[in-house]
Amino acid sequence: MATPLKDRGDPASELFEVENYPFYRLNRTASRYNRLIEAELRKIDLEVLAWRVLLILGETSPLPAAKVAELCFINLSTLTRLIERMKRAGLVLTFTSESDRRVTQIGMTDAGLAKLKEARVITAPFYQQAIKGFSERELSSLLRLLDQLHDNLEEPAVQGMPRKTKLTSPA
Repeated sequence: MATPLKDRGDPASELFEVENYPFYRLNRTASRYNRLIEAELRKIDLEVLAWRVLLILGETSPLPAAKVAELCFINLSTLTRLIERMKRAGLVLTFTSESDRRVTQIGMTDAGLAKLKEARVITAPFYQQAIKGFSERELSSLLRLLDQLHDNLEEPAVQGMPRKTKLTSPA
């Protein structure tokens, strides 16, 4: 009888095979995609993270900085440095929220919108190549399965997992 795929993808299993570990495959795919588009984005003076920020702001602008960081999967300090570079390039602007003076909002400028349109055109062939051969149903299933994987990792679901504890030094 064949070993179940779940066992071969479980890092705790003695039967573990990295090729059957979904996070290895996800990272491998995302890394390849980012490497390909990075070279093209560089030609228009745009880095991958800045492109990601523009994609988010292209759907809703302005947004609070914390929300942009969350949607881009980066920490706030990384976003802050990135936004400063993007401001110098004229792609975004920042301002204090009128409803909560503690919140910094990030908005896209006309130059940012133009750069986003340019970036979409040059990255589109990579997306089209990546989904080549997928039916509408297969692509929909892939997106649903990725959402399920993501949702399975929500904080409350993993609360029972062992956590690292702080080591205390002897007094």
